[in-house]
Amino acid sequence: MRIGVLTAGGDCPGLNAVIRSVVHRAVTNFGDEVIGFEDGYAGLLDGHYRTLDLNAVSGILARGGTVLGSSRLQRDRLREACDNAQDMAREFGIDVLIPIGGEGTLTAARMLSDAGLPVVGVPKTIDNDISATDRTFGFDTAVGVATEAMDRLKTTAESHQRVMVVEVMGRHAGWIALESGMAAGAHGICLPERPFDPSDLVAMVEERFARGKRFAVICVAEGAHPAEGTMDYGHGAIDKFGHERFQGIGTALAFELERRLGKEAKPVILGHVQRGGTPTAYDRVLATRFGWHAVEAAHRGDFGRMTALRGTEIEMVPLADATTELKTVPKDRMDEAESVF
Repeated sequence: MRIGVLTAGGDCPGLNAVIRSVVHRAVTNFGDEVIGFEDGYAGLLDGHYRTLDLNAVSGILARGGTVLGSSRLQRDRLREACDNAQDMAREFGIDVLIPIGGEGTLTAARMLSDAGLPVVGVPKTIDNDISATDRTFGFDTAVGVATEAMDRLKTTAESHQRVMVVEVMGRHAGWIALESGMAAGAHGICLPERPFDPSDLVAMVEERFARGKRFAVICVAEGAHPAEGTMDYGHGAIDKFGHERFQGIGTALAFELERRLGKEAKPVILGHVQRGGTPTAYDRVLATRFGWHAVEAAHRGDFGRMTALRGTEIEMVPLADATTELKTVPKDRMDEAESVF
């Protein structure tokens, strides 16, 4: 069997672990040939690929990012890929394509599968918002980075009697903000799933200062937004990939809190540091298991499906299940977090 593999969308800790696992399982156990398309679906369309043997993946388990490179594909190029799906499979001699990516990547994978290209998907996103799987690799690393940042920021906030507003990733799902905020003991957490009222945060900070706790750390997801009419904050434009450009809620909220409180409030935007660098042990293991099961599915002819963590087991689920709806933070998880503020 000749297997093609690619990584698309945003980079994520654990991508290299999946690539390594696919190669080891395919080459060592089945005698397959593996090729890696460079820079995501663009490499598939442009015919840019290289052979991946055991030497090519040696030493990449703990590396962040992706050795294959990544990119986002504009919609007209995606339609081009679908129109030529079977021709590309014949041109490259691949029996199956294993795309590793998030919602956009898996949507493209589903379209290619429907167009006749044998596909086995692997879900990836630090946002943990793919509903078909309990966990995605990269999420644990992102939560750890955000938690450590808030742990560090607490000491400087306390030293200078400041309010720190820490903006973390999470466009439409607030899983990173929820879990890192809980782990770091943040004094407020703002999620995309529930509009917030700045007055509640002002009251919380004033109550803390009254008790002699003259600092506060507030964790806010990038997609969080204030309740209508509570503060000025606009929605951003849509980029060429169909994603909303957010206006910087961390900075806007810090400015608003400083204005209302008369106390220094500083925004800290963690940004891409959350998805860079070395993956945690958990993410390495999950990514490795996903790669192993993707190769097994390919040899069973279990196409049009993707790997998913269900409990502690890896199962194969339809690609459609990954793209039907986002997995957002449910009310009971928000209630749990609020109980420890």
